[in-house]
Amino acid sequence: MKKLNYIPVLVVLTLVLLMDLYVFQGIKVLFEAEGEGSGYRPVCGLFWLLSVSIAAGFTYVVLRALSTGKIPSYFNAAVNTFLTFFVTKLVFVMILFTEDIFRMGYAVLNDGRWLERFPFISQMALILSAFPFFSFLYGVTKGKYNYKIHRHKLYFKDLPPAFEGFKLVQISDIHAGSFGNSKAVKRGVKLINAENADLVVFTGDLVNNKSEEIVPWLSTFGEITANYGKFSVLGNHDYGDYIRWDSIDEKIENLNNLKKYHAEMGFRLLLDENVSVSKNGEEIKILGVENWGLGFGERGDIKKALKNVSSTDFKILLSHDPTHWQTIIKNYPVKIHLTLSGHTHGMQFGIEALGIKWSPVKYRYPHWAGLADEQGRYLYINRGFGFLGFSGRVGIWPEITTITFHRSV
Repeated sequence: MKKLNYIPVLVVLTLVLLMDLYVFQGIKVLFEAEGEGSGYRPVCGLFWLLSVSIAAGFTYVVLRALSTGKIPSYFNAAVNTFLTFFVTKLVFVMILFTEDIFRMGYAVLNDGRWLERFPFISQMALILSAFPFFSFLYGVTKGKYNYKIHRHKLYFKDLPPAFEGFKLVQISDIHAGSFGNSKAVKRGVKLINAENADLVVFTGDLVNNKSEEIVPWLSTFGEITANYGKFSVLGNHDYGDYIRWDSIDEKIENLNNLKKYHAEMGFRLLLDENVSVSKNGEEIKILGVENWGLGFGERGDIKKALKNVSSTDFKILLSHDPTHWQTIIKNYPVKIHLTLSGHTHGMQFGIEALGIKWSPVKYRYPHWAGLADEQGRYLYINRGFGFLGFSGRVGIWPEITTITFHRSV
């Protein structure tokens, strides 16, 4: 059995305990204002029972997954519950901490005399923390299937005239092993087909770990239609690197089966290669590489994908991880007009409203969702069709991307 490093687990549990103690101070203030006879003891007991149970359940499933190399069936439920309450309590803590900064300042200016906590601050913290709580409840029930269509128009001087108005639809990060609502997934596929795409591309992570996860969904995703073909690449999760296998042969067989399933769904899987898409005697090149990502395996070979491609060809690259785009720009003089990626999921949590675009994933990826442009080369990062780890989405909804190509003057 693999020897586990318990230090990160202990650090997380310590932080959670400290957070719970801090939140409890605010709860005590509410009851002190009303008098301890107003249900203080039952609420106190329930608070600590929930806190300890949620932390213990989360710790158990994480350690079990790490020790066995297999994901327990109740993993998603434990993670969802832990994150829902963690973010809820975090908001509560931030408000109390703001109050404590004020109280500390008062103590410094008044010979160390601290003000008592204000009950209305704890009341406000309780009210405001309800927003993330119910947001997460929505995210783990409805939000993860709340498909949004993002439509963009891109203009290129060297776009072949026959491809004026050509429509490409991108999906990414299906993560079929996480799905549990066939009706919702089929609705997503109907939305894809309603775009009437000329070309459909899938940019990796068909499954979480095992090829068998896509089997129940082969016919569903096989219904996707496109006038000029469907193309796909692999993502980091498709290789089965994150679970244990009884033998290397079993892992290889898993990947080979996954490749066959791409074909069964009607997708041409591109493995460091390119194909031509022709229309009215003109053509564009679709390049596809195996997964290449900083910190997530550097398998892809862009040189192979560019074989027999000329500098004047109009090129679209499918590459799962967006960090590949930055590396190509730095190291390859050849112009790839548009790179399509996924991988980040927008962390499935953030804000995209009222002109605000933020997610914690921005601290890991400089480009994490939507369109980027550098030196006349575009990158589009799809937010993902599915979900992983946290079985939900809050603020960063599952995406279907439609890009229409136009010639610029």
